[in-house]
Amino acid sequence: MTVRPRDATASLLQIDAVLSRLSGHDALAEVCRFLRASHRAYRWVGIYRLDGRELVVEAWDGPAATEHVRIPLDRGVCGRAARDGRTVIVDDVRTDPEYLACFLETRAEIVVPILDGGKVAGEIDIDGNEVGAYDASDRTFLETVASRVATALRAARDAPRPAGASGPPPGPPR
Repeated sequence: MTVRPRDATASLLQIDAVLSRLSGHDALAEVCRFLRASHRAYRWVGIYRLDGRELVVEAWDGPAATEHVRIPLDRGVCGRAARDGRTVIVDDVRTDPEYLACFLETRAEIVVPILDGGKVAGEIDIDGNEVGAYDASDRTFLETVASRVATALRAARDAPRPAGASGPPPGPPR
């Protein structure tokens, strides 16, 4: 699947609009929702933040929650992208020994680091149900998205969780 330049421009304008009216957790959740709703190959979209030596899910949108709400940096495709500070595209997750299985139907994954001040602060993780679902156009588009959500990720990290809240933020209504 490719992200055509015209579609990328329209999506980035919408993401800018989201980020201008929302901040922190709310902005990240809306970006996840928008990406999933707007791009057919984006079946599960999550944003993780770096917390010490772990990635912690901040927001997500998809048919179900992931069991991987905390991922050590030394594990999985997500850990590899954060360690290396670069985008990782896996055409077929069944052939990648580092892939941490979340959903049986997942066949492809793209993980894009979110940089803040030149350092990895988190990442966008997207799963797809087709082999070879992502290409260079997805990489370019999502790297631009990642650069735009860095401020919202910082705000989410610094914002206190509501009283009584524990675990990952809730995903979409079921």
